[in-house]
Amino acid sequence: MSDEERLNALRERLDAAKARSEPEEPSGSEYHSMADIAWRMVLELVAGIAFGFGIGLGLDTLFGTMPIFLILFILFGLAGGVSMMLRTARELQEKQAAQEAAEEETRDG
Repeated sequence: MSDEERLNALRERLDAAKARSEPEEPSGSEYHSMADIAWRMVLELVAGIAFGFGIGLGLDTLFGTMPIFLILFILFGLAGGVSMMLRTARELQEKQAAQEAAEEETRDG
């Protein structure tokens, strides 16, 4: 093998190593996927608050105690919405960790 052939082979291996080590930029579909996840989390929070508002307003109207149940159930709805957001974030984190582990396994194996 001549020096030029060895140099070309070395360049190809270096280019391949650089391509593997460079972080990939998110493609358009990945960006939209992240935006969808963000909207899902926002909607979970808003839905929890709205649900609490509805229950609180209904109970206050029923019992004639206007702000008590409304405020209480809005806070319950907020807590439920935050809980749902945290659960979604945990699921995404677990999914990402599993995906990274699978990628690491394919690189090593």
